[in-house]
Amino acid sequence: MSEHYDLLVVGGGINGAGIARDAAGRGLSVLLVEQRDLASATSSSSTKLIHGGLRYLEHYEFRLVREALQEREVLLAAAPHIIWPLTFVLPHHKGLRPKWMLRAGLFLYDHLAKRKRLPGSRALSLNGTKEGKPLLDQFTSGFSYSDCWVDDARLVVLNALDAQARGAVIKTRTRCAALVRGTDGWTATLQSEDGKETSVSARAVVNAAGPWVTEMVNRAGLGDKAAGLRLVKGSHFVVPRIHPHDHCYIFQNGDGRIAFAIPYQRDYTLIGTTDVPYDGDPAEVKINDDEIDYLLDLVNGYLATPLTRADIVWDYAGVRPLYDDKNSNASAVTRDYVFDLDTGDGDAPAILSIYGGKITTYRRLAEHALQKLCPVLGNDASDWTATSVLPGGDIADGNFDRFLAGVRTKLNWLPEQIAHRWARCYGTRLFDIAPDATAIGDLGREVAPNLFEAELRFLMTQEWARSAEDVLWRRTKLGLGMEESDINAVRDWFANSADQLAAQ
Repeated sequence: MSEHYDLLVVGGGINGAGIARDAAGRGLSVLLVEQRDLASATSSSSTKLIHGGLRYLEHYEFRLVREALQEREVLLAAAPHIIWPLTFVLPHHKGLRPKWMLRAGLFLYDHLAKRKRLPGSRALSLNGTKEGKPLLDQFTSGFSYSDCWVDDARLVVLNALDAQARGAVIKTRTRCAALVRGTDGWTATLQSEDGKETSVSARAVVNAAGPWVTEMVNRAGLGDKAAGLRLVKGSHFVVPRIHPHDHCYIFQNGDGRIAFAIPYQRDYTLIGTTDVPYDGDPAEVKINDDEIDYLLDLVNGYLATPLTRADIVWDYAGVRPLYDDKNSNASAVTRDYVFDLDTGDGDAPAILSIYGGKITTYRRLAEHALQKLCPVLGNDASDWTATSVLPGGDIADGNFDRFLAGVRTKLNWLPEQIAHRWARCYGTRLFDIAPDATAIGDLGREVAPNLFEAELRFLMTQEWARSAEDVLWRRTKLGLGMEESDINAVRDWFANSADQLAAQ
């Protein structure tokens, strides 16, 4: 007999993980399946910001911006280890948007939603200041405002962990190969990496497959009812740190777009993003030469020391699965989320397909999804996620600096760099990595610089990591700047841990 669930969630990105968490917290039995690793596509390829989206005001997306601004404070309280405030510097470009327009936009940004922790915007002089130092002399004034940074892939993992803790089953490397609607539920054929197939049933399905959302609609036999999908590629690259302070820059471009230059992993700056229509395989998306040239030209219009291709140490690209609102400009396509709830003739088993969305609004998206699904499933549980912390986020008063000081005192044998990284990655869960350790030698072999067996084992057994790539580019960002020999050492560790993996 196949396993039966109230809800099958297809897709292990931020929307799928968020919905699985919310549903499990309402007492529903939930299975989430992801064909690759958690956050292996769009959700690990974002600009890594929890933000209202200042530029969306120009497209009159006031509801989206307001909801996103509200969520900054909610998410900051839920996960202060992986989310923290960031100051943005917006230089005034005399040939582009006038100051009055920038002031008006920032005024709206400050007042569309209440702020508790984040300061408001203010005018800024760039003459002889740390903010002005990396810029060309022609940029003498500007504005600053606040948003937040997020470790996007870890946000997905934390939602999956919380979903699991509340009873959900999380299966990675598991493809939903087929969906068949019956009279009282769905039957799904699941396929593991080795090709083995199993069957499960569910009362309802959430199609959170991201760029593959339409493909899943087709597998469910509803292709003629599929909503329009617009795939838009966003690309980024990373260079050595271009400025000595911890602020972010937002640079305007003559085509109406903007680019960010964000402090990244202490020693680097992250630059992005582009908006390019995409029609290829989402699994094969890569930055192209035109995008590199575009971003270099844009930021070099502001920087006193221009960047070149030789400065790029890493790049990544992702595909945004947006609802097709028929806008001819890819940058203006709505980032708001759209639900397509199909219940057949009115009482058939439901499938909810999700288009669009932003990482900032994932929690509200999940909440709204359950508000649609709970009546169908006969569940009357209340909304709950707005006041619940994510795993590791139970830091007193959300004060990360004080928490880190306590970690350094308690684990005084742990090198400072590792203590800081563990605190950021795992929050209060860091004490579970090696609970009995009292010296660095208790962490096992140092497989790669600052990466010990204890942490690898923790990621493998507790966070679904199954490869070096899962660890080095998603669970952590240690792959950046790492020698190929060290990357291969982590790959070898996983290869030699096949027996442990099989037992999971």
